[in-house]
Amino acid sequence: MKAYRAGLLRFDDEGRAVHDSDGLLVVGPDATGAQVVRAAGSYAALAGNFPGVAIEHLPGRLIAPGFIDLHVHFPQTDVIGSPAEGLLPWLENYTFPHEAQFAQDLHAQEMAEVFLDELQRHGVTTALTFCSSHPASVDALMGAAERRGLRLIAGKVLQDRHSPDGVRDDTEQSLIDTEKLIRSWHGRGRLGYAITPRFAPSCSEAQLRGAGELAARYPDVWIQSHVAENRDEILWARELFPASRSYLSVYQDFGLMRPRAIYAHCIHFDDEDRALMRDTGAAAAVCPTSNLFLGSGFFDYEGADRVGFRYGLASDVGGGTSFSPFHTMLAAYYVGREGQTKPGLSLTPGQLWWQHTAGAAQALGLDGVVGNLQPGCEADFLVLDPQATPLLARRTGHARTLDELLFAMIVLGDDRVVERVHIAAGT
Repeated sequence: MKAYRAGLLRFDDEGRAVHDSDGLLVVGPDATGAQVVRAAGSYAALAGNFPGVAIEHLPGRLIAPGFIDLHVHFPQTDVIGSPAEGLLPWLENYTFPHEAQFAQDLHAQEMAEVFLDELQRHGVTTALTFCSSHPASVDALMGAAERRGLRLIAGKVLQDRHSPDGVRDDTEQSLIDTEKLIRSWHGRGRLGYAITPRFAPSCSEAQLRGAGELAARYPDVWIQSHVAENRDEILWARELFPASRSYLSVYQDFGLMRPRAIYAHCIHFDDEDRALMRDTGAAAAVCPTSNLFLGSGFFDYEGADRVGFRYGLASDVGGGTSFSPFHTMLAAYYVGREGQTKPGLSLTPGQLWWQHTAGAAQALGLDGVVGNLQPGCEADFLVLDPQATPLLARRTGHARTLDELLFAMIVLGDDRVVERVHIAAGT
């Protein structure tokens, strides 16, 4: 076992931030050899309980759970920062040409290392990730994540229509490939598989039906897709699936709404859509930097909380503008202030941080496993430096409360704040 003494941030069962200004985090191996949290709390209360355990003192630092990114595109790493008039032109002009390159094994392997380097540099220790439509892209990313001991969930994109050559897949083969990848990677170490229709308009009814059948056959895998991001996209989905009540209902009609199903964006919803999310146990990946960048709209926090479905934060790189959870949390704050049916919502710093850690874990069905530092959680944690830049140091030096400390890092922080990333696998 080993212990770390510093400021300590974690969350209680109600999602409230718990802070020890002088805290102690004790980690040690479980039966598999992975490190888990043995104890977390104030140094004064805990230090005497672990005689002989080495304690590393980190004065002025804050130990916090590793961030969780609920929606990010591995093959779009080089697409970030590409200008476009909106979602559909952006896909056509940038995304699809870049994703076509992932048919090449060497390119996929090189980009897997770049992508994971960026996630870890920014303090992301768990991610739900889209690969390309090429099985080799999944193999490359999963293999790289396994070598690092990361918790990663990923899947091969399904898109057998309305997609250009180079990324369009074959209906039957895409489902065969998906099942083979599930059997190869799901539950292997810290890895999980996600059945991944790109979005309903890119998939034939036969492909969506096959995806639903796979979801029924493998109930513990994840499902991920996009929904209700852009008004033009919604009109297109309704034209293609006229029998479905709404865009979201398309996924329900094909057996793709259940716990461990994560749908990115979920912007243009009505209360029936929100109730469908709640009743099926599906969750939303909120992508504020992407939605602002592409002009898609604003996630309705008030509606989600009123009806009661789960959600968490996501970068959505490459439509998103940064891998940084700090940038994502700040963008979510803007959306709360300006983008609501009832303007003026003020998401607290603790709520924002929860959405990117314990709340995202809850959305994935992994609460108590990742995203927190309560006893029993996997020991994915960050050592943060609240004085990483001169301006941040000035602001945090005046912080009187936890909210002021966290908000200063959200507004002024970036990867420089992340001093150390500790992975539970010990690699």
